[in-house]
Amino acid sequence: MTRSVRRTRRMLQLAGAGAAALMALSACSSSDDSSPSQSGSSGSSSPKLSGTVTVFAAASLKESFTALGKEFEKDHPGTKVTFNFGGSDTLAASITGGAPADVFAAASGKTMKIVTDKGDAAGTPATFVRNQLEIATLPGNPDKVASLKDLTKSGLKVVLCDKTVPCGAAAQKALDAGKLELTPASYEPDVKSALNKVELKEADAAVVYKTDVKAAGGKVEGVEFPESAEAVNDYPIVLLKDAPNAETAKAFIALVQSAEGQKVLSEAGFLKP
Repeated sequence: MTRSVRRTRRMLQLAGAGAAALMALSACSSSDDSSPSQSGSSGSSSPKLSGTVTVFAAASLKESFTALGKEFEKDHPGTKVTFNFGGSDTLAASITGGAPADVFAAASGKTMKIVTDKGDAAGTPATFVRNQLEIATLPGNPDKVASLKDLTKSGLKVVLCDKTVPCGAAAQKALDAGKLELTPASYEPDVKSALNKVELKEADAAVVYKTDVKAAGGKVEGVEFPESAEAVNDYPIVLLKDAPNAETAKAFIALVQSAEGQKVLSEAGFLKP
């Protein structure tokens, strides 16, 4: 073999080795470039919360739940929390009647049972707060109401929540504990309606929750009474079976039960569960 031929073969071998090396480097580079993409794909596998959550909640939760709804929307851009506040019995009837909702927060276990007995709850309701009754009077308490018994005085215009509503059932339980009879000027469909009668000076007093007296500020004056200890209401919350936005609804329930949510509720006057 001539020297020229050997030189040509050697050059071809070197060129082949160089090409192989370049291919190997290219493959490594390609593999490295794809790694972040794969990692990013894996990291974004958790679904982002979005859409509207519809919460049916007892009227006494209006102020605290509205605040928590705004906080939830701030923490999860692209979500919206809408509320239907009212008497727990009316809300329960709406849910069992097919009204679309994601979450139900009731003011008593009895009204929550209406929903669970119909099989409309997705799980077991959990008590997240408790609430106690208080007498709401006109500012300055001009009628000198100092006890539950004072509400039975002749000429005093008193309103109560309807007995089918948790605040009304609790008021009746407190009256029974004190062996008292009271015929109110009217029975109201929910606690806010009862409180409103006093705020508008259409009633002298109402038996409502401590949280409602606190929310009213200087519009009413609160009077505590010992019989209220016999009628403390547990507030349960649950995800509904046919929730249109279940994942986002679960996150809202988690906020309500979190330390942050409990702080908002405690500041509103609710008792710990």
